Amino acid sequence: MTDNGERGNEAIERVPPATTGRGAPRVDEQLAALARRADQIVPEADLRAKLERSARTGSPLRVKLGMDPTAPDVTLGHAVPLRVVRQFQDWGHRAVLIIGDYTARVGDPSGRNATRPILSGEAIDANAATYVAQVGKILRTDPAHLEVRRNGEWLAGMSLVDVIRLASRATVAQMLQRDDFAARFAGRVEIRLHEILYPLLQGWDSVMIAADVELGGRDQLFNNLVGREIQRQEGGEGQVVIVTPLLVGLDGKEKMSKSRGNYIGVTDPPAGPDGMFGKIMSLPDTLMDSYYTLLTDEPPERYRPRLAADPRAAKAELARLLVRWLHGPAAADAAEAQFEKQFTRGEAPEEMPEVSVADLGPGAHRLPPLLVRAGLAASNGEGARKMREGAVYVDGARITDIAQTVTIDRPTVVKLGRRYARLLP
Repeated sequence: MTDNGERGNEAIERVPPATTGRGAPRVDEQLAALARRADQIVPEADLRAKLERSARTGSPLRVKLGMDPTAPDVTLGHAVPLRVVRQFQDWGHRAVLIIGDYTARVGDPSGRNATRPILSGEAIDANAATYVAQVGKILRTDPAHLEVRRNGEWLAGMSLVDVIRLASRATVAQMLQRDDFAARFAGRVEIRLHEILYPLLQGWDSVMIAADVELGGRDQLFNNLVGREIQRQEGGEGQVVIVTPLLVGLDGKEKMSKSRGNYIGVTDPPAGPDGMFGKIMSLPDTLMDSYYTLLTDEPPERYRPRLAADPRAAKAELARLLVRWLHGPAAADAAEAQFEKQFTRGEAPEEMPEVSVADLGPGAHRLPPLLVRAGLAASNGEGARKMREGAVYVDGARITDIAQTVTIDRPTVVKLGRRYARLLP
């Protein structure tokens, strides 16, 4: 592993250093600012010491955040630790973004109650290709403030002996202290050996890029502490671990997750800013305080009275803030106008996906297959269920009878929930 480590350090030295500017706030002020989004800082005394040393020497800290490209979208859940990373950048430190092109082949078991499916290399590479551009909406991307690495740089070259040596750094009992592993073990749910290796691989990333601080969601605490311990075994002082609360997703129950499909993407294709605005407006009122706290810099004394007095207006303001932050003022204004037109006044949007059904032939067709063709439903069963729930409209008319058929002899607008499509004959 020494050879891989040397190559990693050489790559680090080629990147021009950032400088911790004189305009950075005092260390006490930095720690106070971090407290807004930090669920835990382990240990805070070490972070204070690192920040004080950095201020004294002018040497920036290396702040690590790892992201496995298991899906093409960076989500607002990712944006929470990314905002903390951006704070460090604004204070003159360098972010090191690890694209986990190799660990994604293992699959992060954090928070999982079953083994995660293993993606193909092609799917991982396709997803990874989109990440830097999306992250660039939040982070500074100049070389002085951002270093992007793929952990395949060092993990792909490890021999079996290297892997065995890495595995020897922890015991099975230590790995089973993870909450999700412990729960699965107690419930007699299988844990595959490659899943136990994941925290060690992520920890080795910290050694390879000489991380001073590692960011992650609350469910990453165990993995990040493994990195701290391996660094100390290698003779380093060990990274400080900062974990942030987990943002709850669109369902109002589970953490925002690509695998659960309850997420809002930073770019949110294909709907873009309009889709983001609408999804934020669909969030339960109970999530508003956490979204304001974790995703904005609005003072609590400003937004909490508005949440109590008029939750819908406060939600619209949140949607404006987030779309403006990620897409710009013009996009925020346009998205709000589109939302008001579509959902307040009940008008269909001018632009929507268009899908040809010419190959289905003339005559009447059942709606569930058309909803699937339009990309509004994942299956005929889901389409039928949404019809029974009263969520399906054809040219503005609600249709609940799953036996009813429609003839597509002209452009026809279908709507499921808040999504539209135009069927073309």
